[in-house]
Amino acid sequence: MTQTDTAAAPRMIAISSGKGGVGKSTVTANIAVAMAEAGLRVGIVDADIYGPSIPGMLGIETQAKPQMAPNGMVTPAQGHGVKVISMAMLSNDDAPAILRGPMVTKYLQMFVRQVDWGPLDVLLLDLPPGTGDIQLTLAQAFPLSGAVVVSTPQDVSLKIARRGLRMMEQVKVPILGVIENMSGFTCPTCQTVTHIFHDGGGEAIAKELGVAFLGKVPLDPAVVDSGDDGAPLVKAAPNSPAALAYRQIAASLMGDTGPTGGLVTPFAWTLADGTGKPASVPATGAGPDRLITLESDAAGLILGWGDGREQRLSPRDLRIACRCASCRDEVTGKRLLDPEIVPLDIAITRIWSVGNYALGLSFSDGHDTGIYTFTQLHGLQGAEVEDV
Repeated sequence: MTQTDTAAAPRMIAISSGKGGVGKSTVTANIAVAMAEAGLRVGIVDADIYGPSIPGMLGIETQAKPQMAPNGMVTPAQGHGVKVISMAMLSNDDAPAILRGPMVTKYLQMFVRQVDWGPLDVLLLDLPPGTGDIQLTLAQAFPLSGAVVVSTPQDVSLKIARRGLRMMEQVKVPILGVIENMSGFTCPTCQTVTHIFHDGGGEAIAKELGVAFLGKVPLDPAVVDSGDDGAPLVKAAPNSPAALAYRQIAASLMGDTGPTGGLVTPFAWTLADGTGKPASVPATGAGPDRLITLESDAAGLILGWGDGREQRLSPRDLRIACRCASCRDEVTGKRLLDPEIVPLDIAITRIWSVGNYALGLSFSDGHDTGIYTFTQLHGLQGAEVEDV
């Protein structure tokens, strides 16, 4: 899957959690297999670089290293009809991944862009817990269709899950819903349900934040055995309550196309020759700060928004508005860039998408490290097109 292959690009869904130990990878593996059973072509990127577990849950042998396809790309492994790439396939079982941020970013880019996925309908990204560098890298580098947040009903877990939801909202990744895992234990003898981690917390937080509640997955001792054996519960115990819950959640995600509207991403537009220019799209379903058109003329950029507003911003104003660490103090927000040194005739040379929420701009003075969020751009005081 290449960056220019947007027409055939799969829906990319991030499966996230605020904290570890909530069963996120188990949920990911079972949802993926349920989708594959329903006829979808499914892949999983095991984005938990430091603690990969997806291959083991799908019975994929990690001793054999990934092969190279004739086109020079990596061939993913496959288990239960699901294609997988994972750090576990590139290192020994007991070898820790001792990597700094830039190397983690490199591996994540490789796992998506340099793997010969073939035709896919859905690509699930099994994220590590938290709201750190990996989550931000994926949100910035790829056009995520949405994110799912997994939590237990425990109050502590729910509070941290709320932070994960807010993080995804800030980078404009649509929240597809909340999954409450380990929602209750049903005694196999008397069928009494015991709510070990409280009850109904996931549904309550989904309602509070205005997102969908995708369902509850009950505790099932068979989950442990099936995961250790490399056979997901939807295969090992297809009629169990947990397996039925996984299938229901998978069906909900398959039918959820997410919000519409907005430029098709990713794109990289070189203004000198016009290559890579994004096509405009209808505003149907787009939010007020959703960018739907992007044009350029001698006076600057012309941005069209989901609320019907058209705005012209000059290259010099955009250069001065840059909020990167070289232009603004990261702690105080004080401007470090002296506007007097910005040339009057500065030009924008290249524009590229940053996830679903921002633009990157390269200027004729060589500056190219700023990220301009749609919210920031929408709030800039440029000239309204109708007044120009």
